[in-house]
Amino acid sequence: MSTALKEKPRMNFWQIFSMSFGFLGIQFGFALQNGNASRILQNFGADVHELSWFWLVAPLTGMLVQPLVGYYSDRTWNRLGRRKPFFLVGTILSCLALIFLPNADIFLSIKSALLIGAGILMIMDASINVAMEPFRALVADNLRVDQNTFGFSIQTFLIGVGAVAGSYLPSILADYFGFSREGINGGVAPNVIWSFYIGAMVFFGAILVTLIFAKEYPPEEYKLYHGEAKEEKQGLVNIFHDFKAMPSTMKQLGLVQFFSWFALFSMWVFTTPAVAHHIYGLAIDDTHSLAFNKAGDEVGKAFGMYNLVATFYALLLPFIALKIGKQWTHAFSLIAGGIGLIGIYFCTSPDQLIYCMIGVGIAWASILAMPYALLAGSIPAGKMGIYMGIFNFFITLPQIVNGVFGGLVVKYAYNNNAIYAILFAGVFMILGAFTVLKVKSV
Repeated sequence: MSTALKEKPRMNFWQIFSMSFGFLGIQFGFALQNGNASRILQNFGADVHELSWFWLVAPLTGMLVQPLVGYYSDRTWNRLGRRKPFFLVGTILSCLALIFLPNADIFLSIKSALLIGAGILMIMDASINVAMEPFRALVADNLRVDQNTFGFSIQTFLIGVGAVAGSYLPSILADYFGFSREGINGGVAPNVIWSFYIGAMVFFGAILVTLIFAKEYPPEEYKLYHGEAKEEKQGLVNIFHDFKAMPSTMKQLGLVQFFSWFALFSMWVFTTPAVAHHIYGLAIDDTHSLAFNKAGDEVGKAFGMYNLVATFYALLLPFIALKIGKQWTHAFSLIAGGIGLIGIYFCTSPDQLIYCMIGVGIAWASILAMPYALLAGSIPAGKMGIYMGIFNFFITLPQIVNGVFGGLVVKYAYNNNAIYAILFAGVFMILGAFTVLKVKSV
């Protein structure tokens, strides 16, 4: 005989805000990685068509780490809580990686530094995944269904704040504090190195806010709101069983996520070489000049703009979704992003990138919030962590496909002209908009 579930208490703004505040730090570090990893690797000697292979470490580690973290966080309870131990461990490792990545060349020669840098990038991605995955589950643990969209929107707002600051920081340090844009002997520029140091401090400080102020329901109280999880044999084999039994809404969202994240991966990997070659007119192999580093800073500022737009658009998402529905909200947003990415091809100066990023920011806010809002109500009790981890498969798989084949396409089909990878990323984003209209959510 089943017992009716108790309704969760309604959370106030401060509770939701402090619960999600750690995401500001995570995205501060994530933005530094997204805006600067390609040029750091090119500083260390990577060719443009190799970049997607080095970036493969991000989705590969995410695919492996997030389901495992989700599985074990569902089964963890200690003095820190259920999700918080993973926040803390992931944060410490991420901060160390932020410090070491731009300094990979101090360990070995410049060519060998490329491999060291790629290894540190892998550690950073794994650590960010350890810190980030439980945040999605924590919000779903604590929020009532009618607060899900608002909760994920607040999370997206904080993501935007952290990402804007992280994206602009290298330019701010160079333009206002005198840090050089030229690296010694072709190495990483000081304005980038110090940005990563500051990023590590912000990352750790923001996570502390969540660790100190966020509440987690202890196991007995958690059961009152979520019900008793089904008895099952313990072991990692349950991950495969849960994958097979995933809710239909998650399967339908899989194709939407494929198109969206394939496009985002192309943008993160290839925008710097695309802008350097297509807008600045630099040679493909020019990866150490002041002009190349200036192009990298301009890309960072452009990425800051899309995150700034996402920050404020995220606050509008609950109201738009209430008026036109979650599916139509996400479809509109993805179309805006696709138009923005396609627009980069027609830019003739770096100043015009800002306008293209408005559309990308609209899409980014929706990508970070609406799929989770569509999904949250269909996940069974006691499975929030594992299913949020499994859902990450639909984020990592398109990036892996792009990582394996994207560089080859750029080299052989585009003749190393990365702007065409950005152009087709816009097409993929628009395709994602059409597929979301087929999704049925609870």
